[in-house]
Amino acid sequence: MLKKERYEAIINHFRENMPIAETELQYENPFQLLMAVVLSAQCTDKRINIITPALFEKFPEPEFLAASNFDELFPYIKTVSYPNNKTKHLLGLGKMLVEDFGSEVPSTVPELIKLPGVGRKTANVITSVVWNQPNMAVDTHVFRVSKRLGLVSQTAKTPLEVEKQLIRHIPKEYVHIAHHWLILHGRYVCLARRPKCEECTLTHLCKYFEKNQGKITKVETIE
Repeated sequence: MLKKERYEAIINHFRENMPIAETELQYENPFQLLMAVVLSAQCTDKRINIITPALFEKFPEPEFLAASNFDELFPYIKTVSYPNNKTKHLLGLGKMLVEDFGSEVPSTVPELIKLPGVGRKTANVITSVVWNQPNMAVDTHVFRVSKRLGLVSQTAKTPLEVEKQLIRHIPKEYVHIAHHWLILHGRYVCLARRPKCEECTLTHLCKYFEKNQGKITKVETIE
């Protein structure tokens, strides 16, 4: 199967079987989503959704973060991974939003990555989720699933390499939702250690299944 044919078949499958695919983070505006995505690094969306209601109520606008301090903010996020660093990131993020961006969440990747705690993956998430921009955030699920399905080459060793290959082949109008297709498929079906191949409806298109015939083997993950 040619790569173009593989992409078309997989995209069509997801369009038919997962027409609605969204982030599982709960938020009401771009500022809330930005805080949630920063906190979600190496942490589950389930955990973030538990702690964010109180956080959002206490810090509804960037000005509230900018005026806060470590001791005030830390208790609200102490149960997430790396709470010390993330507390510092959110405080710096709030201050920069107020001072440099008029308290508005910027809408471009180059601007977003200037913010503390915001890397390329986070910036891609914000721009694709809020503004449907054709940006592909590559987390460990996207990295794993795209390689298993044969959408990207096995020689792609970094998230950026995977991102570039996916962007090259996915039609622009589907990039923002394809991010969620791959994440959700990886989160609930194509698990890292024990992929549920017996439940998967993509095995006829999957290079990993073709090679292993459903056997569980160790695959690449983002360190």
